[in-house]
Amino acid sequence: MKVFLVLFFITFNLFAVSPPVSKYLNTTQQKIAIEDKSKDTLEDEFDDEFEEDEVEVNDPFSGYNRSMTYFNDVVYTNVLIPVSTGYSEVVHVEIRQGISNMFSNLVFPVRFVNNVLQLKFDNALEETGRFLINSTIGLLGFFDPAKEELEWKAHNEDFGQTLGFYGVGPGPHVVLPFLGPSNMRDAFSIIPDSMLNPTSEYFYDLPFDASNGIVLNGVFYINKASLHLGEYESLKKDAIDFYPFMRDLYEQNRINEIKE
Repeated sequence: MKVFLVLFFITFNLFAVSPPVSKYLNTTQQKIAIEDKSKDTLEDEFDDEFEEDEVEVNDPFSGYNRSMTYFNDVVYTNVLIPVSTGYSEVVHVEIRQGISNMFSNLVFPVRFVNNVLQLKFDNALEETGRFLINSTIGLLGFFDPAKEELEWKAHNEDFGQTLGFYGVGPGPHVVLPFLGPSNMRDAFSIIPDSMLNPTSEYFYDLPFDASNGIVLNGVFYINKASLHLGEYESLKKDAIDFYPFMRDLYEQNRINEIKE
């Protein structure tokens, strides 16, 4: 029974490992912003941007990855979206946003440690300030006064980005069951990040009952998905071939995050 619960709640990790789909919808806004430029300028900039953003993905497991993408899509479409949609109809959006803020506040140790490891000490200090303010004035992180009043934004860093910062390559692309697109470097990095994440079942030492972490994960992913309803469907609609589309988006996004 416990194995079933683990597998059920881990289906919600599709949003966790995959970059937020809202990041990929910015291309429409970018196109609108440059509509007034001349055609020649647009063509030159498009060519330059294409060359700059083109990613060569190491994909020796493409057959397996394509099948696993289909499997994850079925799980996501038939489990996570319906559950999250029902949840969104019951829980008001402001409450759901507050819950999202609380989870983000709890993951402070992951961001703090990885910012320090990447020598981003100013970011680590700001993360500490955010945690102290949001945990007190922000009522355990339900509100985000650090961002709203002081304009201190979260500096999202994970161990995969830390390894990339030190020159470790992504390795072959791999789609994880339930977890979604990743690569060998980022897949390995899930383990150390989970040990720092209080919302993860791996945070708790055995023989401690890890069901608390499983339940927290379930709430986190349902709540997160409820705040992004419709975005996944938009991606699928715009993709000619869904697997390479998601693969390239993931790898490009990780390159950009490591550069930041």
